[in-house]
Amino acid sequence: MFDLPDDQIVPLSKEHVFWTWSAQARVNPIAVSHAKGVYFWDTAGKRYLDFNSMTMCVNIGHGDQRVIDAMKSQLDQIPYAAPGMTTKIRAIASKAVADVTPGGRLSKVLFTLGGADANENAIKLARAHTGRHKILTRYRSYHGATAGAMAATGDPRRVSWEPNLMPGVVHFLDPYRYRSTFHRSNPNISEADFCQDYLNHLEEIMLYEGPESIAAVLMESVTGTNGIIIPPAGYMQGVRALCDKYGILMIADEVMAGFGRTGKWFAIDHWNVVPDLMTMAKGLTSAYAPLGAVAMKPEIAASFDEHVFESGLTYTSHPISLAAAVANIGVMKQDHMVENAAAMGAVLHQLLTDLGESHPSVGDVRSIGLFGIIEVVKNRATREPMAPWNGNSPAMVALRKACLDSGLFLYTHWHTILIIPPLIVNEQQLREGFAAIDQALAITDKAMG
Repeated sequence: MFDLPDDQIVPLSKEHVFWTWSAQARVNPIAVSHAKGVYFWDTAGKRYLDFNSMTMCVNIGHGDQRVIDAMKSQLDQIPYAAPGMTTKIRAIASKAVADVTPGGRLSKVLFTLGGADANENAIKLARAHTGRHKILTRYRSYHGATAGAMAATGDPRRVSWEPNLMPGVVHFLDPYRYRSTFHRSNPNISEADFCQDYLNHLEEIMLYEGPESIAAVLMESVTGTNGIIIPPAGYMQGVRALCDKYGILMIADEVMAGFGRTGKWFAIDHWNVVPDLMTMAKGLTSAYAPLGAVAMKPEIAASFDEHVFESGLTYTSHPISLAAAVANIGVMKQDHMVENAAAMGAVLHQLLTDLGESHPSVGDVRSIGLFGIIEVVKNRATREPMAPWNGNSPAMVALRKACLDSGLFLYTHWHTILIIPPLIVNEQQLREGFAAIDQALAITDKAMG
């Protein structure tokens, strides 16, 4: 039924597949054969070290038989039930997710298919609960590719589809120290003052927009593909305080940063802040099956005790995906993966620091747990990026090709290199990947202005 010669996989795919995030005529995909642990292999037998967890999602690593067996077992029990029904796995999964939320306080869970519709449903819930319309999000955010989630997104992917997106979104600036708009003439400002300036900026936006019109502030707890921007000490607590001051809900987007990625179950746990709603996907099942979720405080769910929630999904709480989620959470606990992410995060931080000291084209490095980034620049003094905003450059293209040629799979975004390996990675494997990056950075060193 699935027989196809290996040399026909790419041609047949190019003939019939419509590719996302791609100019169709320029697609050149890797034909993947199989994967295990932190590695995957193409159909020619070449092995790649996966430094991006595929799409920042295979948190527990590839091919974990415990999750696969749980999914197979669920297929034998019941592969699908209608949204208005419940199953044993739906009951178990909702509790398993609620139990790992910050303080176990987000006790009601709405299951979706992925991160975008999780964010869309969180917005719907916030608007309905508050009776307000506006949603505040950050300019360097990415919240998904559906019309509502794309409107919430701040980066240029949103601009391509305007004006035909969800209305009511207002954007504000990220506390991005390396490229701070407010502190170009004073880069040595204290952490406390830096934090307060960005909180003041957010409150000013709230006041200009009218707090009584703002339903929620939606933020990635740690900004993902747009920079691995880690909030300064006190920032998350400050946002929480502003939301409380004006009766605004706080929504934490943990789609990429959640499930151990930062060395805590959720990134927001680093600051001991409990949001009103939290969205998740990716690491929720480690991509063994599609699933997203919105976890919420019980008082938000109570808004719909007598009032119908006018929204739904045919595949909400799909049993196979829920079986993957329950098994995935179990594997993470059994193998202490969150703890490993924290321990290997210290190794990653040191490797990034060493790399920055060795290559003049490295302008800045940042990491939290196994969530890291390298900013590649043409000039360290001016911080001019190696590729322009929303663009690419020959040097960055050549760098990524060099990594792939050496068997390292990673993601480059404009002038940055993302380091997001599976949480099972060990020190030897991290060093293996960094050896390839070290060689590839010679290309950008030569390209400096």
